[in-house]
Amino acid sequence: MEKLQDVRIESYSQITPPRVYREDIPVSQDSKNLVIESRKIVSDIIHGKDERMLLITGPCSIHDVDAGIEYAKKLRELKERLKNFYIVMRVYFEKPRTTVGWKGLINDPDLNNTFNMDEGYRKARTFLSGVTSLGIPTATEFLDPFTPQYLADFVSWGAIGARTTESQTHRQMASGLSMPIGFKNGTGGSVQIAVDAMVASQGKHAFLGIDEDGQSCIIHTSGNPYSHLILRGSTQGTNYDENSIGNALSLVKKEGIVPTVVVDCSHANCGKDHKKMSIAFKELIRQKTNKINPGLVGIMLESHINEGSQKLDEPSKLSFGVSITDPCINWQETVDLVEEADSQIEVSKG
Repeated sequence: MEKLQDVRIESYSQITPPRVYREDIPVSQDSKNLVIESRKIVSDIIHGKDERMLLITGPCSIHDVDAGIEYAKKLRELKERLKNFYIVMRVYFEKPRTTVGWKGLINDPDLNNTFNMDEGYRKARTFLSGVTSLGIPTATEFLDPFTPQYLADFVSWGAIGARTTESQTHRQMASGLSMPIGFKNGTGGSVQIAVDAMVASQGKHAFLGIDEDGQSCIIHTSGNPYSHLILRGSTQGTNYDENSIGNALSLVKKEGIVPTVVVDCSHANCGKDHKKMSIAFKELIRQKTNKINPGLVGIMLESHINEGSQKLDEPSKLSFGVSITDPCINWQETVDLVEEADSQIEVSKG
């Protein structure tokens, strides 16, 4: 007999509910204090109440937790030397793909297409515990709408990516998340769809989701007042110049939202060439120090211990501290860029 359902489903596998992970890998009191404090600081930066620049920096994706922790330790040392940046570490576990490819630590933690997502969530949560215990706040992209129940209690800033900004599912999810959420402009260049997403996510919603026991439920949200815009370039070119940022801020202001923006130096703003990331970064600092576009409140960098990227052919032969997704700048370049910018901003304050 021909089936009506599951025609293209090969199998179902049960997964551990979020509550179990929260009990097995709890948020320590120190990490809790950090998350609460950092969410408040980031919210104040987004609303222009804290003059520091938000700097979200870290690997394109986390595939090696040991390398990630080493990066976090380096970031902790850098953080102590800065006056004008508030650092949050990029810890991306979910990777939206244009076609196919490795979808991130949660989806395939063993890098071998075994898709052990139970272990993926466990690894991700353990990693977040380790990073926050070092005193480093974390930032991630939320892709699967179930993921926040597993990880969000460790996260201080979140993003909705260019491919999902227009998705109602993700706008609804953002409306209920407990941290500030940035929406990226579309891959085709539209800033308006991100502004529309901000408006939508600041409203109340009711939608289908899961609770901490993994049960299907209707989720009612109050809206996220700290949703904001991220410019990341597009297929049309870069959008970190004065005019692009100014025009984007005007669109935000038109909706009655505090006109601020975070700019991503990677992705289409560097043409996927990590060697051009510094060009975008330096231009943004020029605008900051010359008080052009005062709504520019944050910068994103893709940075790792070592530069570039590598193909995921044989997991056992991967080089340490090198991205397996988008290419990154190396640690020393990160330090040089950020410390010089910190000094320039300090001088510009007079």
